Amino acid sequence: MKNKNIENARNNLSMIVGRDTQNLSEEGVLKATIETLSENLSDGVIAPLFYLALGGLPFAMAYKAINTLDSMVGYKNDRYKNFGWAAARLDDIANYIPARITGMLIAFSSAVAFRSPFIVHSSLKTMFRDGRKHTSPNAGIPEAAMSGALGVRLGGPSAYCGIIVQKPYIGTETEVDYLAASEKTIKVVMFSSVAGIAISAVVLYARGIYG
Repeated sequence: MKNKNIENARNNLSMIVGRDTQNLSEEGVLKATIETLSENLSDGVIAPLFYLALGGLPFAMAYKAINTLDSMVGYKNDRYKNFGWAAARLDDIANYIPARITGMLIAFSSAVAFRSPFIVHSSLKTMFRDGRKHTSPNAGIPEAAMSGALGVRLGGPSAYCGIIVQKPYIGTETEVDYLAASEKTIKVVMFSSVAGIAISAVVLYARGIYG
């Protein structure tokens, strides 16, 4: 987005999100980027590390199988109405604890990344207030934590296959520069990922000694 190539940004975004991107404004693209980075921090990094620390490689692989199954068929359409529903619910259960750990990591990593302890309060306040507004019991948690840390408002109406879905707003907008906010999101994701790796390494090391 730095080069203002909105079409390229929309095309790239369409590869990682389910919503329609062809008509998104620059702000819409950046908001969607922040949302998907926050959610994927939980699904793609923290959750696998959580299950790795909990039960080793078999648990981590089982989680990834559940998450992949949900990505493939966990949709509310005629083809996958029954099987997809089961996959989605199983994924919700598997991600319940990791999503909340992710929210906490985002809050504290933001304080470290931006050298401001006050961010923790804002991030956690938004997470507890708005995290349950999302249709998913888990996706809204890291999104709300990130929203509070950055001072941006996420959510709102989105189009899926040409149909407008009225999603609730998450967070309060105090930062109007969404490009800067999206760059900060990358920094928070990096700090949170490193923290997650460090914690899981400590747990695995302790298990190796005392197990």
